[in-house]
Amino acid sequence: MKNKIGIFPGSFDPITSGHRNIIVKASKLVDVLIVGIGDNSSKKSFYSLEQREEWVQKTFKSNVNILVKKYSGLTINFAEKENAEFIFRGLRSSVDFEYEKQIAETNSVMNKEIETIFLLSDKKYGMISSSIVKEIIKNNGDIRNFVPKEVKIS
Repeated sequence: MKNKIGIFPGSFDPITSGHRNIIVKASKLVDVLIVGIGDNSSKKSFYSLEQREEWVQKTFKSNVNILVKKYSGLTINFAEKENAEFIFRGLRSSVDFEYEKQIAETNSVMNKEIETIFLLSDKKYGMISSSIVKEIIKNNGDIRNFVPKEVKIS
């Protein structure tokens, strides 16, 4: 029997509690969920790829069906390489939906066999973004309510 494989791509710079919430939800819908840590060409990373990978691996170390992999290039190509049937994306607001819808439609033109599935974040995570977390960090604020406990900033 073929495993149902999904991916959840992101830059995770850093991973947030909102990311964790969506990843756990997605992991219940497939046999294997691959958290793909990519480099977003439109964003300058605050943390190294290695640091981001370490945080994500530690966050999901007890989840046996969640794998963590780094990738570069187009997400749709990564999904094809991993034999994924699904790309999961989290939505916090209608603004996220409009942005993600364009990407999903583009991916569908590139490969009709891979379906994008949108999952709503729990209400308490709706305001959290990596950008906001980075701003809190830059200003020496307390990020404990916004990131998994595995994210340690020195």
